[in-house]
Amino acid sequence: MASKIRAKLPLGEFDFEEKQEVPLFKEYAQSWIDTTPPATCKASTVSDYDRILESHIVPVFSDRAVDKITKGMIKDFLLGKVNEGFAGSTVTHMKNVISGVLNKAVDDETIQTNPAHKLGKISKTQDKRKDVDFLTKEEVKRLLDTVQEHFPRHCPLFLLLARTGLRIGEALALQWGDIDFNGRFITIQRGIARGRIETPKNGKSRRVDMSLQLTQVLKALKDQGVAQVVVPITRSEETPEEPPEWVFTNGVGGFIDVNNWRRRGFNKALKKAGLRRIRIHELRHTYASLLIQAGESLAYVRDQLGHHSIKVTVDIYGHLAPEGNKQAVDKLDDVLPVHPDAPSPQPVPSDNKKGLKRFHRSPCFYYGGDDET
Repeated sequence: MASKIRAKLPLGEFDFEEKQEVPLFKEYAQSWIDTTPPATCKASTVSDYDRILESHIVPVFSDRAVDKITKGMIKDFLLGKVNEGFAGSTVTHMKNVISGVLNKAVDDETIQTNPAHKLGKISKTQDKRKDVDFLTKEEVKRLLDTVQEHFPRHCPLFLLLARTGLRIGEALALQWGDIDFNGRFITIQRGIARGRIETPKNGKSRRVDMSLQLTQVLKALKDQGVAQVVVPITRSEETPEEPPEWVFTNGVGGFIDVNNWRRRGFNKALKKAGLRRIRIHELRHTYASLLIQAGESLAYVRDQLGHHSIKVTVDIYGHLAPEGNKQAVDKLDDVLPVHPDAPSPQPVPSDNKKGLKRFHRSPCFYYGGDDET
């Protein structure tokens, strides 16, 4: 708008009494969703933004002109969501959506500054560890044993989640070409979100190691798939077709619906095993926690899980890491000089003691004169 005014002034075409209508928030919201940056985001991300706008933001700011929205209004709105019990991450998403819409108004020069910027602290930083739950090694075994006995068709998927820490969307998007049975690793190249194939969460592919048990189970699943799609050629000869492209499919060869599997597979198995209700994602946390408790480094866990930063891994799982390596610090004792008065496993020749300073008795440290070591 400011650019239009500047263009009209030299021509004498601008009427200062002419009232310029400022677009409403809902108009910019729809425009923002339809264009960049949301248009370049993943479909699931755009869907989340659209849902947040429709359910939370537009009902409050819908009919307000964008130049009438103040920093105080936005902050009060976000604080209200915090008080309603929304998670800090969800409130941050709401703030980012409002900011994105108003950024477009700034780009169009409808407003000069974005009131959603620099709002200050809205809520206390939440401890990510409070939102995660872990199964113990014994609980994992009980769950897998229950699935094997009562829900055998679901066993490969349960085992994959427990042994790799894959996100459920990554697991359901696996193709047989992603699995290297000789090298015993899986290449994660895609995921499924709301029925759409997308890149992995951080946009990068990664390799995830497979245990021997998982390798055997998936190989058997692949071989079983070949046997089930045999097409007879003659009475004396049969030629097997290639197995389905996707590792896990529903009854008609399509994608498994996550919500349906959660109800009919995952939750039933938990109940049958006598375990508490957890989210599917908790198997990912369980996998990471068991790796760390087994002595693996946080860097290895980060690579397996596909975190974009080691900080994410440390924030969630750092408290599970061993406090220190006592064997490593014990090795330091070998380089400390032996106290002259301490008993020695080997006889010390008398001439080796010649010229030594007098040491103060101490079990750990020694010093001579005023030079402290």
